[in-house]
Amino acid sequence: MSNQPLPEKLRRRFQVDTVDEMWHKYLTEGNIRLRRWRRFTGSLPSNPRCVNCHRPFAGIGGGLFRIFMGIQKSTKNPRYCADCHSFTTQFPGGAEIELTMLFVDVRGSTTIAEKMNNTEFSHLMNRFYEATINVLVRADAFIDKLVGDEVTALFFPGFAGEDHARKAVEAGQVLLRVTGYGESGGPWVPIGVGVHTGKAWVGSIVGASGAGADFTALGDNVNIAARLASKAGAGEVLISDATYNAARMENENLEKRDLELKGKSELVRVRVLHAR
Repeated sequence: MSNQPLPEKLRRRFQVDTVDEMWHKYLTEGNIRLRRWRRFTGSLPSNPRCVNCHRPFAGIGGGLFRIFMGIQKSTKNPRYCADCHSFTTQFPGGAEIELTMLFVDVRGSTTIAEKMNNTEFSHLMNRFYEATINVLVRADAFIDKLVGDEVTALFFPGFAGEDHARKAVEAGQVLLRVTGYGESGGPWVPIGVGVHTGKAWVGSIVGASGAGADFTALGDNVNIAARLASKAGAGEVLISDATYNAARMENENLEKRDLELKGKSELVRVRVLHAR
């Protein structure tokens, strides 16, 4: 976090004076032009793409951006385009905001890997990443991490709008559908999803060297979302009561379940969604 003054160009753009204020406004309000731009870039082929602005790095879309706009993948952090990486490293900081977090992972990935050769398993995981990214981009999520057998996404107002909880729940259900749940042949990969809404610190963290930056969410509520995903059975979306209420799902008759989560002295109530 920093109270350093913003350059005049950014002061006019965000209509605030300091870096702290800029990040808070960026995360909670965003702007219509930015959301429309991200939807446009997210519709262009193909993955991988910048996790912030959704500009594609590959395929026709990636080629067009390189040729006509000179935009390429950052050489210091390949999760970002060069423009977005420059922004996050130049103005590190963030704000505590309310958002919805979604964690999705492959259930039993170790057992699956034992039954496949390395090439087959890498193809399966790449297919999982591709399908998951496509769903999350269309849902206006910020794709936080792709680590091992897990993908994490942040739904905050500046990107997903005020209805971020509902969007995250719907994205969880779509993830089940695109991986084959509800189909006669069954899923082509077993997944579980956890969704939780709450306050967390969200922003850009830069290492001491200044060479790398990571945009992420930190705090206890992030841990809750991760633990919900770890408790979800194959084909389940576990949503916390906080998300259930924020998404205004009171009229939906969902299974209730009380869970023990590591680090929590009391049981945590969740609702269980399945593929429709």
